[in-house]
Parts: sequence; structure tokens; C-alpha cells
Amino acid sequence: MGVPSAFVRTTGCPLRCVWCDSDYTSWHPQGETRTVAQILSRLADFPTRHVVVTGGEPLIAAGIEELCAGLRTQGYHITLETAGVVFKEVACDLASVSPKLSNSIPFAREGGRWAERHNRLRLRLDVIQAFMDCSDYQLKFVIERAEDIAEVRAIVDSLHGVDPAKVLLMPQGTTREELDRRGAWLVEVCKQHGFRYCPRLHIELFGNRRGT
Repeated sequence: MGVPSAFVRTTGCPLRCVWCDSDYTSWHPQGETRTVAQILSRLADFPTRHVVVTGGEPLIAAGIEELCAGLRTQGYHITLETAGVVFKEVACDLASVSPKLSNSIPFAREGGRWAERHNRLRLRLDVIQAFMDCSDYQLKFVIERAEDIAEVRAIVDSLHGVDPAKVLLMPQGTTREELDRRGAWLVEVCKQHGFRYCPRLHIELFGNRRGT
């Protein structure tokens, strides 16, 4: 957090989180097709050596292996943001894995037609463990309610060798008011369990808008 980074955002996701803050990559996909060479050329315009490859779910994007290899060749620090439902061995300095809790299930959105599929696919402990075993990692959970903490604990306890300092709890919200309200009690939970608190800095600085 706080490190100027260029984001490469892919379109396409097997999940449909009810609170998805980039539904232009999942619920209502948008975007354009670019070659890896075009992406690398565009990145050269940004004054940073930190690149975040995100989505959607970047691990299902065509050419993801080639993209990450190209980033590595050009000397970028690569953070891969993933829901942890698909595993591929790609060049990566930090796997930011965000397992989806039950608060993500879209029971009502679009008549609930995605709920069963989303719930069936949202948690793959074997995939999460694979990322933990092959690179530096962090486990980032979106927290909406106090009941979510028990789910976080259950997931952490089901994995091997989790460093509590690499477990990040982030309040769900798209306004400063929502984040402040949830953050007040979530900070205390982090102190209790030795987890890290993860604010949504881009919301605080720029508001809920694309391109930030």
C-alpha cells in the first residue's frame, strides 16, 4: 500500500461477488484486446517498476503466462491479484490471494441466478495452498460483518504454515463512511489475532472511480 503501481486489469471472472467493485470485468464485461507487446509498451509510460496484474480473475486470461514472463524480463516487481480459484505457475513476486467468504454470494443480484455456481467455485483451499507454497503471498479477506471473522479463522486453520502477519482484513465498502464504520471494529480484530488491517487507500484518496 502506498507504492505507486501500474495496474494491468484483465476481463473475465468465474465468480460473481455481490459487492464486486469492478463489475465491468465480471457482471458486465468490457475492455479491449491487446497483445502482450502492446501492454508492455503501454506500461513503459508509467514511472514505476511495480505492476499489479489483476482482474476479473487474471489466471483465466489468455496469455497470462507470457505477460508475466515479459514483466519479469523487463525487471518489474509483479503482484498477482487472484481469488485463488485457479492455479498456474507464472512469474510472480507477490501472490495477493483473496479467498471469497460467504458474504460474497449474490443471493439476490440478477434474481440469484449466479448464487449456486459462485458458492460452488468460490473457495479452493488446494489452489490457495499452491500459491502459498510457490511464492511470497498474502491472504486478503473482504470483511462485511463480525460473523465473517469465524470464516476467516476456519480457512486459515485449514491451510498449512499461514503467517498471521500475511493475513489482511479489508473492510467492504465504497465510501469513506462505510469504511470508517467497519474499520473501527475491524482494527481491534486485527490486533487480537495478529492480522494486518488493510484500508482501501484509493477510496480514501480518489473516491470510488475507475482508473485509480
